[in-house]
Amino acid sequence: MRFIRPVWLTHSGEKKDFEVYSCHVSPDGSRLVTAAGDGYVRVWSIEAAFKAADPSFDGPRQLASMSYHSGTIHTVRFSGNGRYLASGADDKIVCVYTFDPHPPTHNTAFDEPPPVETWKIHRRLIGHDNDVQDLGWSHDSSILVSVGLDSKVVVWSGYTFEKLKTISGHQSLVKGITFDPANKYFATASDDRTVKLWRFTSPGPNSTAYDQMSNFVLEKSIENPFKNSPLTTYFRRCSWSPDGNHIAAANAVNGPVSSVAIINRSIWDGDIHLIGHEGPVEVCAFSPRLFSKVRPSNQSADGKGQNLSNLVTVIACAGQDKALSIWITSNPRPLVITQELAVKSLSDLAWTPDGLNLFITSLDGSIICVSFEPGELGYEVSQEETEKTLERFGTGRRGAGIIEGTDGLLMEEKSREDELRGAEGRMGALMGDAPPSQSSTANGHHNPAPTSAAAVNGFTPSTDAKLPLINGEEPHSTRNDAQVNGQNQEDPNKEKLEKLKSRVTITKDGKKRIVPLLLSSSGGYESSLPRAQLMSASTIIQGGKDDSPQTILDLSKPFDGLPKGGLNSLLLGNKRKWAKPEDAEDDSIEKRISLASKDGAVPIVANTSEGLVPARSGSGSAGQQPTPDFIRPAILNPSLTVSQVRLAVPKLRRHITQTIGKPKGLAAPEDSTRGPDHALAANGRQTPAELMIEVRNPSQLPTSGRSSDQEPCKITVSRRGQPLWQDFLPRSTLLVTGNETFWAAACEDGSIHAWTPAGRRLVNALILESQPVKIECMRNWLLCITAVGLCYVWDMNTLQSPHPPVSLAPLLDIAIYSLQDHVTAGPAVTAARLSSEGRIVIRLSNGDGFAYSPSMYIWQRISEVWWAVGSQYWNSGAASVGDLRSSSGAKDGSNVSAGIIPFLEGGTRTESMVRGKAVLLQRLVKQLLSREGYEGFESTVSIAHLENRVAATLMLGSKEEFQVYLYMYAKRIGNEGLKSKVEELLQGLLGGNGGDDDIEASESPVGKRNAVDRKWDNGTDYVCGWARTELQKGKNRDLHRITVPYAKLLGVPEELEYKTEDEMMVS
Repeated sequence: MRFIRPVWLTHSGEKKDFEVYSCHVSPDGSRLVTAAGDGYVRVWSIEAAFKAADPSFDGPRQLASMSYHSGTIHTVRFSGNGRYLASGADDKIVCVYTFDPHPPTHNTAFDEPPPVETWKIHRRLIGHDNDVQDLGWSHDSSILVSVGLDSKVVVWSGYTFEKLKTISGHQSLVKGITFDPANKYFATASDDRTVKLWRFTSPGPNSTAYDQMSNFVLEKSIENPFKNSPLTTYFRRCSWSPDGNHIAAANAVNGPVSSVAIINRSIWDGDIHLIGHEGPVEVCAFSPRLFSKVRPSNQSADGKGQNLSNLVTVIACAGQDKALSIWITSNPRPLVITQELAVKSLSDLAWTPDGLNLFITSLDGSIICVSFEPGELGYEVSQEETEKTLERFGTGRRGAGIIEGTDGLLMEEKSREDELRGAEGRMGALMGDAPPSQSSTANGHHNPAPTSAAAVNGFTPSTDAKLPLINGEEPHSTRNDAQVNGQNQEDPNKEKLEKLKSRVTITKDGKKRIVPLLLSSSGGYESSLPRAQLMSASTIIQGGKDDSPQTILDLSKPFDGLPKGGLNSLLLGNKRKWAKPEDAEDDSIEKRISLASKDGAVPIVANTSEGLVPARSGSGSAGQQPTPDFIRPAILNPSLTVSQVRLAVPKLRRHITQTIGKPKGLAAPEDSTRGPDHALAANGRQTPAELMIEVRNPSQLPTSGRSSDQEPCKITVSRRGQPLWQDFLPRSTLLVTGNETFWAAACEDGSIHAWTPAGRRLVNALILESQPVKIECMRNWLLCITAVGLCYVWDMNTLQSPHPPVSLAPLLDIAIYSLQDHVTAGPAVTAARLSSEGRIVIRLSNGDGFAYSPSMYIWQRISEVWWAVGSQYWNSGAASVGDLRSSSGAKDGSNVSAGIIPFLEGGTRTESMVRGKAVLLQRLVKQLLSREGYEGFESTVSIAHLENRVAATLMLGSKEEFQVYLYMYAKRIGNEGLKSKVEELLQGLLGGNGGDDDIEASESPVGKRNAVDRKWDNGTDYVCGWARTELQKGKNRDLHRITVPYAKLLGVPEELEYKTEDEMMVS
């Protein structure tokens, strides 16, 4: 064994070598492909790597380099047929390259060596939502599978490279994949600490995603060897042995020790562990060839190939401990362990097709080759013998099923015979031959005779069909086939029919022709049309049920085969004349109809007893009409067909429960055994009673098929398991909510029902235009969002609404998405809340947060990703706001809507991190800060963010948050020396001072704040519940020249002086 480390075999940069994440060897063993953090896929000559120490070698080293990714490339793999090369990167794209035999063209740029080969981009596959971590080709190159950090396994066609299926079976990041050499399974390894086996059948060249819906199914999920495996590895690259018997899974543990789990085929267990590494193993690779422990000339063979007991496999393992271990299945200990092979952890391993050379890549940028001498690992077995070992797993039998037993074969033969007999019978009936035998009934007696029609009143038509002889005698059923009630029936037209079959005529040109035989002219055959013949009642009753087609028409019952109008239309025809109205010409109606149908229009006429007349609009029928079932709201609401906003309706569940605190007015019953003190304690805040609303929807559909006949929905409210009240609804319930003031339930027909805490109906059923998809409550307010995106808010105390229904269309970018030709998925609503004053608060999947202003009748954006990237105050103030608990606010209830700003900004932070939007904006901001003219960019955005917060809290009435953000804003503009903004802020605080003498200075008018103190110039001594004198106090001496005059107008120095004198008198 020798190590080869060419100096030129690296992804070099200006200052350092880039991390090499993956490598692979082509099937012909002439090329090595590597992928690294520089965004390049490089193809190297393996011959040049082996002859790196030979100074006389002047062949090419790097054959080609491709840069079609916009980020770090994590994996690169050749297809089994060598035709394609695939790579996956952190730009979420899989690139497929194909070899171009034409000579390459080179542009001398970036000091790149001229390419020797040309690999052109063939396809760019887009199907992942996060980094692509590993790739795998099936051994017949029919499919390509990619796995990534989005927890998805995506299957691509190896012919057209269309997406065949997306598998979401893993619960965490997927970091490795390997294929069964028998082409029956592939295995994926994930950070959910499982290795999953997927069974598949190789698709054809024209297969589509629809054809593969039932393909790629989960066979087994293996968990035991990985229960405590670390989640710090970058890869979990597993490998399948060339004989198909074992899977080597990386990053397994055996107790506290890192190991490699060997999973046995068929039983899929992982009891065997390879222990020898000090750190987690990230990559395993079986040698593609089998080896023998003895020389091929000395070993015994059974005539079919190698002795299986002498065959061994070789596996290489590497990982974070920077060590390489080589194992042979015949030895319990590793063949060799090489430590400190690189400076950083090893990332990938690749064997050459002969199984004697191994390439290793490391995150320190080095690429190493380990070469073994012949016989060092064992004696190499031919490729034909390796393929023979896979035959027992069904290799090469495409789509071959497995017979479970002889009974299955007998059933297949029986089914094939029935199909053939049925086909012959149908063809015979079509050509006029006798149909297959069937049992018939005549006058109540069963006669198993082969007939062409059912026996009626003792008459059975004759037939030429004969049954085979049994022991030289005619079967009993054949001897009696023409004897029914003692009568023998012979065919009188048989001789005539034989003559007609062979009648030959001579045409005018002298050619002979056989005259076709008209089947209806033969007396021995019946017409296939129904015959008008009465059937006896005894025949109908006693005959039993016959599955054969009925060929005799029973006029005692209605026959749906007759045309509209019955027998009259069948006999006389349905061609009607035009009815002649009074005082009209003879052909006036014909002219009017022909004129109407001149341009291709179809006239609408009515078929009356007097003839055809043009249709005219009639008056609607009086009285209440039943609602058709096809427009039931629970099936399809008409408003959804014309609405541009369509939200998903929640699924109907059989059982819905929700638990809340104790409502008002529900006193705990006094326990006679413990006295009234216990009841008072139960009513106190220390021991709140647990209340639960429970909904049970009908579990079965109505037997009649009508929605009005279904069972009612049962609603029960209980406290600690004891029922308080119960009610029933005629429709199934989708959503429920409640608090200390009321309960509410939303039904599938678009109705809202509300109850008091004691169970009294609070209001009549509220009818909406579509199904509700979200209901929320806050104090006395109820919010409902419908499937067409309308938001309703009601005050359940006053039974009023603060504003008309509001649409979510402006928030969902309908103005942008509606310009497209088809329905497009836009931002989704992730959360909907109500403030304590009934303000609607919405959070979207793109990170934006909104609140509705009822005074301005407009949505306002409160939070967005822009503030998260450019503001220095992002994530500031949330803790301080949460800790603020004013005693005065606790008494008068003025601490309203607190926490809305942190709630919306927290959602923005979460969504931006998940979708990666913040990363792109951060890069943009960093580029802007280095440009000329953007020196004050960060400071300007931070001040704008604080101004946005102050305006939002003032609109929402968040008293505590308003004070915190106002002080932060005043301090920042004071430190920046923005005197104009400071003076403008003080004017806002001074505005309206003394303008309303009816409101006392000591009063905090919480009940009037909706219309009074939500703006700076409101004519009162309060702003957002705070006294203006309280907000005017400041400590910035640089701005005293501006703040002191305004403070004097508000009387702040006088209050401080009186307060100081009072304190001195007390002391």
